[in-house]
Amino acid sequence: MPTAYTPGLQVTEHTIIRKMRRLPLKGEVLVHEGDHVAADTVVARALLPGNIQAVRAAEGLGVAAGDVAHLLKKHTGDVVTAGEVLAETKGFLGLFGAKLTAPTDGTIEYISPLTGTLGLREPPTPLNLGAYIDGTIEEVLPAEGVTVMAEGALVQGIFGVGGERRGPLRTVADGPDAPLDETRLTPDCAGCVLLGGATANVAHIRRAIEVGAVGLIVGAVSDAVLRAYLGFDIGVAITGQEDVPLTLILTEGFGVLSMAVRTFRLLDGLHGRAASINGATQIRAGVIRPEIIVPEREVTGNDVPAVPESILEPGSRVRLIREPYFGRFAIVTAMPAELHKIETEAMVRVAEVRLEDTAETVLVPRANVEIIQG
Repeated sequence: MPTAYTPGLQVTEHTIIRKMRRLPLKGEVLVHEGDHVAADTVVARALLPGNIQAVRAAEGLGVAAGDVAHLLKKHTGDVVTAGEVLAETKGFLGLFGAKLTAPTDGTIEYISPLTGTLGLREPPTPLNLGAYIDGTIEEVLPAEGVTVMAEGALVQGIFGVGGERRGPLRTVADGPDAPLDETRLTPDCAGCVLLGGATANVAHIRRAIEVGAVGLIVGAVSDAVLRAYLGFDIGVAITGQEDVPLTLILTEGFGVLSMAVRTFRLLDGLHGRAASINGATQIRAGVIRPEIIVPEREVTGNDVPAVPESILEPGSRVRLIREPYFGRFAIVTAMPAELHKIETEAMVRVAEVRLEDTAETVLVPRANVEIIQG
């Protein structure tokens, strides 16, 4: 039977979730294998080196570059504080002397005899790495990070902006095909991740920010809404690093699309539960999906389904990701072995699918479908 491997989109109520938490540089891991951690637990810490300020010592003291080292009261590796006198000259008959003071706290990194410049490295910035989800430390990578394991619900979206955030899920829409209900955006939404139904406009997003929400999940928004929210056109690189006050996750795509009934019902059923979300998205090689994770309050370890393999075959439930069927759901009914000519006149492998909303059977390129896992 012909099969094909294709990207999968996970929408599942109960699965094993593993998240690698890795520092950007060597540091210290603060937990051990088997430890139970909360999402806000700091699991590792590193010190980001401070910037180096070049202090023109020779110029400030009015001496030759070679004389600076002899006048300094501090040496390479010494710690100094802002305003501390580093060197001074007495001048003529003790008058008109010059003083060199530290412009900031830091450590003397170098003293150049050629230029008379002193390199002062600012204090390091602590970088705390959180667990992101409630779970158990499954693996420790010494000096680098950990793997956190949990059981719970996992929903992957199509696109998102904004980084990692956490808060209780709160439904603010009447259903998967209804837009966000602005009357539900009350002060009670502060700190919450909002389930907004089919779509939201700019006013909805701004109001959600005003009431203190940390995340918003909707089926789709228009390009214009996304542009107005961000203040710029999004590129093709990875998202998730935008300086925005609210993480936005689209479960279906762009334009006017209802949220999948199954997705809405799953998230609505988790109303009030703490969710960890991340809008980071990469659509090229090394696909990264925006995600909503709701860990179980207690880990059972029993009969937890593994993440299914992304094999496209008869019976697979899929989402179509290209026009003219963009955003629609279907069931694969057959996998023809022969190549078929498409509108571009290219010969490609196709899948025969039955559209869920009309029961119509159509042929689509296999590259234009995405498995719905879970």
